[in-house]
Amino acid sequence: MTQEKYTSQIVTARTEWIPGKLFSIVTTRDPAFEFIPGQFARLGLPTDPQADPAPDIWRAYSMVTPPQANELAFYSIVVPDGLFSPRLHDLKVGDTIYIDKTAFGFMTIERFPQGGQLWMLATGTGLSAYLPMLNDPQTWRQFERIILVHGVRQANELTYQDDIARFAQVHAANAQQFVYLPLASRETLPGKPQARITTLIESGELEQLAGASLDPAHARVMLCGNPAMVTDARKILADRGFAPGRRGVAGSLAVENYW
Repeated sequence: MTQEKYTSQIVTARTEWIPGKLFSIVTTRDPAFEFIPGQFARLGLPTDPQADPAPDIWRAYSMVTPPQANELAFYSIVVPDGLFSPRLHDLKVGDTIYIDKTAFGFMTIERFPQGGQLWMLATGTGLSAYLPMLNDPQTWRQFERIILVHGVRQANELTYQDDIARFAQVHAANAQQFVYLPLASRETLPGKPQARITTLIESGELEQLAGASLDPAHARVMLCGNPAMVTDARKILADRGFAPGRRGVAGSLAVENYW
């Protein structure tokens, strides 16, 4: 990448959700940087800032903040042996981070027609892509019902719950418009099965929990998270008739996979 393709920004805040594992950072924002809820940015850091401060490691992260915010926020998990996430985690307030000038990705509500149900299926930090959508009034105007499913391993990984509740309180037309299903695969949550999202789709239990059917005639599904979940869920849903949009034809499935 050349200098003109990215900007230098400053870390202004940090949140440590689970020490050494899950965290968020807030950065300054280039006024010219534009994005649609659901898109992601490419963040850059130098391998050896002492030898060469130019960024040469880049990774994709969805914006947590809405497009109208003056800052950008990103949500990450630390991959212990990773090249990027441990460095990102170690950034302190006042440190520099580099952000590509272009936003990327096509997992946006513009992919779907007006009406029906929007199913947002996420594992782990894949939740981040949905937060600016839930903070966008247009999402609530476009869909009759919104179902957010967040799958994690342990209950303490269920982050941003206060924000999710606030978005629903501000934007939902009524109590029935929004369903939030937090799920843990290695811990039992009150009233929830201890299972993976894909297992619950196959068994039909996810539809029972949501009080809605996964029928491509009226359901639109977004997938964001680890590759195994995305791959498996995509196949299960394809067998049910869900398909991405084609040129000029709206689809019933949209996928984001950063790996």
